[in-house]
Amino acid sequence: MTPPPGRFPVTPCPIPDPWRERLELSAWERAARGRTRSILPAQGLDCCSNDYLGLRRDPRLAEAGARATSAFGSSTGAARLLRGTTPLHEELEAALAHWKGSEACLLFNTGYQCNATVIPALLRPGDAVFSDALNHASLVDGCRAAKARGAHVGVFRHRDLEDLEARILHWKSRNTDNGLTLVLSDAIFSMDGDAADLPALLHLCERHQALLLVDEAHASGLLGITGAGLAEFQGVKGRIPLLMGTLGKALGSFGAFLACEGALREHLVNTCRGFIFSTALPPSCLGAALEALRLVQAEPWRREKALALAARLRHALGLPAQPSAIIPVMVGEDAAAVQMASHLQAAGFDVRAVRPPTVPDGTARLRITTGAHLEETQLDALSAALKEALRRG
Repeated sequence: MTPPPGRFPVTPCPIPDPWRERLELSAWERAARGRTRSILPAQGLDCCSNDYLGLRRDPRLAEAGARATSAFGSSTGAARLLRGTTPLHEELEAALAHWKGSEACLLFNTGYQCNATVIPALLRPGDAVFSDALNHASLVDGCRAAKARGAHVGVFRHRDLEDLEARILHWKSRNTDNGLTLVLSDAIFSMDGDAADLPALLHLCERHQALLLVDEAHASGLLGITGAGLAEFQGVKGRIPLLMGTLGKALGSFGAFLACEGALREHLVNTCRGFIFSTALPPSCLGAALEALRLVQAEPWRREKALALAARLRHALGLPAQPSAIIPVMVGEDAAAVQMASHLQAAGFDVRAVRPPTVPDGTARLRITTGAHLEETQLDALSAALKEALRRG
């Protein structure tokens, strides 16, 4: 017989003392980096999520997700290569490939899973991968996994293509095994909101016969005439060999995808452990994403508004222009950033502090984002509150 709730004792499972010492948070707390203090409920005006187009709570996405659930169930119940593929998976992959200007597309459960498992699936011992110094952690961990498999890993200075080319040439001069080269870059860098120069990066990769993978997680849905991303915005749509995008940011759903050639997709279907060994995305996410993809192209005012609000806030704060909806307000010290975020939250603005190890030491900041759900008057009030928080220090 199952005991009624609350009627049986709850005791912690014993942890060996050496492990308990390792898990102590005291050092993190002293550095104002204890993440428990950042797990706050969503309250106040959303100024920190990646819901750039305001689609996360759009009833049309909820209705599309409900219809998909009614037709195909609450779960796929299996990995894609077993019984997990539904017609919705294939429909969404085809729609995303067309949107990105690619031959094919492969869905993943998260952007982290995609980057962290695609990179080692592409590289063999003797190959090399070169990654921008400020790339997302998922790309960094993908490089680490590739290194464990015998690939060379090089990190080039942020957006410094001369440094990248010098590192490629140096590696090639020492490599006698004819290894292949992979280059990785965010499109919009998630903590600074700045953009890669994709045409120049693509030209460099073509010159050195390197494969280019670009993470458009913070560009998909927001940039370009159809919202297809930075590649479209910078005039190289359909030319980037590997484009990763997410469904859980501007598209308001959940999941990720890799747009690529059919040959690359076929290779990953057979080699990428993150794809092979994961239960497929549920129908609700697919239905919502398909509706979001339609709305992204049918309602361009959403991205226009998000970007205009970001430009307005940057101007008010005296920050340089960037083609993104991410506005970093640099603070420096961890404790000061946490305190400023707390003041803003108390004033009704949901702003969060970003601290090491997410960003380098000494660069703690407030990471603010704008979206189509916000209004100019709200951004102006946030600007005034930010200036007051910065004045207080």
